[in-house]
Amino acid sequence: MGSDKEMDSAPAQDFYEVYWHGEAIGDGGDLQEALACYALVAPDDGDWEAACADPEAEPRIERYASFDAFLDNEDALEIIAVNAQMIVEALPQAPAEPG
Repeated sequence: MGSDKEMDSAPAQDFYEVYWHGEAIGDGGDLQEALACYALVAPDDGDWEAACADPEAEPRIERYASFDAFLDNEDALEIIAVNAQMIVEALPQAPAEPG
């Protein structure tokens, strides 16, 4: 059997920080949760292709080993370039307008 310390500590979970136009706009415990943060900056016309094509948009997600690693200013393990398709697939679809 493992020690009490091993049994009490859960494995560290990845942490994702979400960026849009160079600003952190949200975070998540997994990639899907992180991608859902883009709903906060959704374009009025819903055109994610055009929004992501803006050279200043630079949508990206930085993956850290854990929330503690992020807080400790450790380097990101991975920088994920985000595209319009990733965002559209992650965001819930808007309900149809009542007719």
